[in-house]
This record gives sequence, structure tokens and C-alpha cells, in this order.
Amino acid sequence: MFRPAPPAGVRRGFAVGYAAWLCAALSLSGCQFAPPLRTPSVPTRRGYTAAAAPRTAGIGAPARIPAQRFVYGALLEHPWWRAFRSPRLDALVKEAFRHSPTVAAAEAELRVARANVQISQSVFYPQVGLDLGASRTKNSSANFGGRLRGSTFSLYSGSVAVSYYPDFFGINQLMYRGSEAQMHAQQDALAAARLTLAGNLVDAAIGTAEAAAELNASLAAVTAERRLLRYTEAQYRGGSVNYASVLAQRGQLAMSESQLPPLRQQLAAYRHLLAVLLGRSPSDRRVRIFTLRDFTLPRRIPVALPSTLLRERPDIRSAVEQMRYALTEIGIAKAQFFPLVTLTAAGGLSALTPGKLFDGSSSIWSIGGSLAQPLFEGGKLRAQERSAYAAYADVRAVYRSTVLGAFQQVADALRALQHDGAAARDQSRLTHALAAQVRQAAAGYRSGATDVSPLLAAKIAYENARVTSAAITAVRLQDTTALFVALGGDLRPRPTGAADQPTRRRP
Repeated sequence: MFRPAPPAGVRRGFAVGYAAWLCAALSLSGCQFAPPLRTPSVPTRRGYTAAAAPRTAGIGAPARIPAQRFVYGALLEHPWWRAFRSPRLDALVKEAFRHSPTVAAAEAELRVARANVQISQSVFYPQVGLDLGASRTKNSSANFGGRLRGSTFSLYSGSVAVSYYPDFFGINQLMYRGSEAQMHAQQDALAAARLTLAGNLVDAAIGTAEAAAELNASLAAVTAERRLLRYTEAQYRGGSVNYASVLAQRGQLAMSESQLPPLRQQLAAYRHLLAVLLGRSPSDRRVRIFTLRDFTLPRRIPVALPSTLLRERPDIRSAVEQMRYALTEIGIAKAQFFPLVTLTAAGGLSALTPGKLFDGSSSIWSIGGSLAQPLFEGGKLRAQERSAYAAYADVRAVYRSTVLGAFQQVADALRALQHDGAAARDQSRLTHALAAQVRQAAAGYRSGATDVSPLLAAKIAYENARVTSAAITAVRLQDTTALFVALGGDLRPRPTGAADQPTRRRP
């Protein structure tokens, strides 16, 4: 059956619609080159530890030992270092964030990543350039075979050129998404750098307090041992003890004195580290040491669930963004097999004199397009694709390692705090028993029932117990810091406002 042809306007409308549909389909094809992001599964339990998760740490007699309670599923509502209730520590952390070269470098890298996003975004728009020129030229007669005289002339020109790269196969889109993933990864790297800096700073501050407390207690013990040595020597001269007692006491004093230089070195090293973390020179005298009383052991510790840790810990988020970037590289490698289309247009004026520059006969223009299709490149494109897949396998393995390492850090810190609480309880019992012995020996010495040697021996034992108590207290504080850092600090969901995405995300 004969059917009349549709009107010309209908045919043109159909052709335009079909062309628009084809361009849209081609523009979305680049999105199909990159495989979808699927984070690898990590073999983890619902909790962090193989045995039952600890609920408390430090419960037991004597009652003055602070107990820590772990609240699973809760999040901090403030910066984590404020849990130690030390205004001086808060001020130092803020100063470190302002002056640390590590944080400054991470912030600069983030600015570079944001600029790269804007650079990659520019390819979606036409590139427009202005070219103005003026020249004076003399030709030799040799250019005309020597039969004509050379000529001298001036040339004035001005033109505007426009070029555009239609993203038919999505390479531009993939490059933009890759740069965006790198920007997000750098945002997470900055958060991780700040978290690590705060953790190191708090750890160093606690270290100065520990070293100072141990040094003070050791000096007190050495002072008592020196007094005891003098008393033992007097007894030897009086004939009440033999020389072996003097030698034993001298050996004990030498052993105790040998522990002082390492403690002084530890205190100096922590002080130098504290200065460097603050962005100062190790010789800065303004860096003062802390005392253990400057810190309050947090009684309530929110412990984020593993699912929250996977979403919000900075280094894990950064690993996810690195996988996202690797996927865009796979898409780009696949898109290299397809043509690259370029559209160009230029228009302007060119004349021998300025007066003729705006004459209608001086106008120049050009319009064109090109299509570049790789045909044979010796296996380079396939090799690039295999390299992209291998790089993606690498970052997937890094992601799994990062997650497992994070879970291990949390598990270690939880168990450490549990055992620290038991050690603090037992050490507190010993310290109180030795303090009672000192009081009893002092009463006997004052009443004349005993000489000074039992009192000095009790003081030495008590001061040595204080050294251990200071170490256990510092370890509890440092292990609490390690748990806060392992949990990612005060976890917050990734912001979605303009501060987090300075450029407009393209579909």
C-alpha cells in the first residue's frame, strides 16, 4: 500500500530529535565504562574482639580507682581530647592545628585537589581565545625567482577562536569524577592528619607528665636510699652490721641512680616532641611539662559500631575514594578505544593597514571538526586497561588492610584499657599497703621503738611503688587516647554543603 511521505518539517523534527537522543546516549556511555563501586567485604564480627566486648574497666577495691564505662553505639558530641578536661591541653591542640607543618601541607594538598577539580570541570565548556597581532615584513626578491623586486608590508589581524570537545564517550566526565574523588580523598587525608596530630600531641603531653612523676618519685627513693646508706655505714663503724650490708646498700643505691638518666632523657624527648608538634623549635623554653593532675581519666567512652567506623573513619573514607578514582581510571582506559571529536570555529579581521581592518573585505573565518580514532598502537591501549585494573586491585587490597588495621587498633585499645584497669586496681592496693607501712614505721621511729632503717626502707618501697603507679596512670590515659584515635575521634558524617563541594557536581 502506498503511504505518503511525512511533511518536510516533520522529517526535520524527527531527525533533530533522533540526533539529540543519539548525542545523549553517547554522552552517557562514558558512565558505563567505569565499573560500579563495590567495597570489598571484610571478614569481621559484629564486635571488635573475639571474646565478649568489655563493658567496664577499673572496677574493684579500693573504690577510689576510677572505672571506665564503654558505651557501644554512641558518638562523641565534642572534640575527643576535651574528654580529659584539661583547658591547657585544649589550647595546645588548637595551637598545633594552626602551626603544624604536617597539617599545613595537607591543607595545601587539599587546595591543589580543589583547583584540579575546577580545571577538569572547565573541559565541559567551550574554550574561547582572543588573538591580536601586528607585524612588519620584508620579502626578498629571491622568493620570486629574482625577477621581481622584494616587497615590504604591514599586517594587522584580530580573531576569536572557539574550540569544544563534545563528550560523546564520557572521557571528560570520567576525568572530572576522578579529580572529584581525589579531592574527597584529600579531605579525608586532612582529617586523618589532624586526628593523628591531636593523638600524638595528647600522647606526648601525657608522656611528659609520666616522665616527670616517675623522675620525682625516683629522686625521692634515691634520697631515702642515700640516707639509709649513711645510716648503714654508721652502723658498720659502730660494729652493729658487717661490711656486706654496706656493699648491698651501695649496690642498691647505684642501681636506683642508674634509672635517673633514662628518665631525664625520656622527659627531654617528650618535651622536644611536644615542641615540634606545636610547630616550634625543640629549644623553645615556653614548652612546659604537664602533670598527671592536669588530666582527668574519662569515665564514659563512646565506642562507635563497626558499621559507623567503616563509613566515617577518615583513613577508611580516603581508601574508598581511592577506589572510586581507580574505577574512573579504568573507564578512561576503556574510553581510549573510541574516537575523540573536536569542534573548532574562528572568526576575525586581517588587513594591510589599520584603516582597512574593519572593512567588510578584511573578514576571515573558519569552521571545522575532527575525529581521531586509534587504529593500531602496538597493544598500548590494552596494556593501559590492564594497568588500570591492576591499580584498582591494589587499592582494594589497601582498603581491606586499612579496615582490618582499624578494627585491630580498636580491639587492642579496648583490651588494653580493660587490663589497665585491673593493673591500676592491684597497684593501688599495693601502694596503699606500703603507705600504711610508712605510717607505722614512722610511728615506731617517733616513739623510739625502732631505729630509722625500717622507716627509710618503707619509704623506698613506697616511692618505687609510686613510680609504677605513675606509669600505670599514664598508660591508662595513653590507651584511652589510642582508643579515641582508633575510633576516628569525634566522628561526624561527611558534610554535603558548599564547603565540602566547592564546585558544582555534574550529573
